[in-house]
Amino acid sequence: MNLLSSAKMLKKYRIEFAFGKLVKNEEELLSACRKLGFPLAMKVVSEEISHKSDIGGVQVNIRSEHEAAKNFYLILRNAHKHAPRAKIEGIYVQKFLEGKQLIIGGKLDEQFGPTIIFGLGGIFVEIMKDVSLRICPIDRIEAKKMIAEIKGFPLLKGVRGEHSINFKKLEAMLLKVNTLMMREKLKELDLNPVIANEREVIAVDARVIK
Repeated sequence: MNLLSSAKMLKKYRIEFAFGKLVKNEEELLSACRKLGFPLAMKVVSEEISHKSDIGGVQVNIRSEHEAAKNFYLILRNAHKHAPRAKIEGIYVQKFLEGKQLIIGGKLDEQFGPTIIFGLGGIFVEIMKDVSLRICPIDRIEAKKMIAEIKGFPLLKGVRGEHSINFKKLEAMLLKVNTLMMREKLKELDLNPVIANEREVIAVDARVIK
């Protein structure tokens, strides 16, 4: 499923997602910029491109219409260069959010059924591999344990004067993803990154494999 279809499934389960607008040309892009306001993030939308950051298909912290237009064409060039046969549906424009980058996901295990993972996210998730794993279903107690047992937990509580993230909302998102995995029996779900700060916990990218 592409980003838009994945986002619709999240909405069904009331999982917070940074909704925006799919644009296909510069005119639509500028209209979206004026509607959403700055700063913005932009990413390529294609069912055939899973790891958008790896090919330069994601640009963030865009602060003007000029920057937006420049990055629109940059993303398209990168996509065509690295995935020349991929069908590009457009560029998704959404508000750029600041906070800790997390990953929440799940897989359908052949032996144990639906599982859920949590950890540090963003582009370093494959390098750090700082995640916790549970077999579904989980309750709030298990959600708390999942959060606390990753090595990066102190970063989430705030260091050197930083604010703690909103743990209640993070726990709530884990429980909603747990429900989604139990009901939909997805082969794979990947919310990466999920942006967490003191006010909110919101997924900004999503990938679903049925």
